[in-house]
Amino acid sequence: MSRKLVSWNVNGLRACVSKGCFEEFIQKEDPDVICLQETKLQEGQITMDLPEYEEYWNYAEKKGYSGTAIFTKEKPLSVSYGLGIEEHDHEGRVITAEYPDYYLVTVYVPNAKDDLSRLEYRQRWEDDFLAFIKNLEKKKPVIYCGDLNVAHKEIDLKNPKSNRGHAGFTDEEREKFENVLSAGLVDSFRYFYPDLEGAYSWWSYRFHAREKNAGWRIDYFMVSKDFAGNMEDAKIYADAFGSDHCPVGLILK
Repeated sequence: MSRKLVSWNVNGLRACVSKGCFEEFIQKEDPDVICLQETKLQEGQITMDLPEYEEYWNYAEKKGYSGTAIFTKEKPLSVSYGLGIEEHDHEGRVITAEYPDYYLVTVYVPNAKDDLSRLEYRQRWEDDFLAFIKNLEKKKPVIYCGDLNVAHKEIDLKNPKSNRGHAGFTDEEREKFENVLSAGLVDSFRYFYPDLEGAYSWWSYRFHAREKNAGWRIDYFMVSKDFAGNMEDAKIYADAFGSDHCPVGLILK
């Protein structure tokens, strides 16, 4: 029986839920697990009506900022929060759920910011996060998903020439993504659709970007290479609204 994993940067879960979009998507797609980024809330600020799912939350210390969650039908063997590194663990960016055959990690990677003021920090984060993933792999394969805040190649955004050097498409960020691939992780979407153009997961709220499909693919499912054979398909749910990101998915055999 196949297993459907979904990741969605909801850019404020309360807003997404209040629009009716979140419930509608869950009812339509019925994922086995849904991983969220940018929940932007604190404990007790929302009550989800999802009786089929176990809920796990990681909140940022700063109110209305960042935050991740995992809703899963199968109770994980264990759940941990953060990277275990003081510098990185105040913003609620990582949750790791252990299942019998693999680890599943939801991650909201720090944005370098428009003025690139956080690019240096972002570089440290990338190295530490990859080391964290490789350490998990010593026990079992890893699937990690979320808003990675980088478009890997020119095919992954509508206007690569004018965006080169901007946050999310700097040479430094793209190089760190190459490091991940070199370290034996697979970009599940490009595994199935290596040359598909116009496949994006984020669109600016400005300039009618979504109507024009002037977007970026910055939401991913990354999979340990030796687990890639268990993948059946990768999805981008571009018709799901409620955020400036759409959900992305991974179907396992």
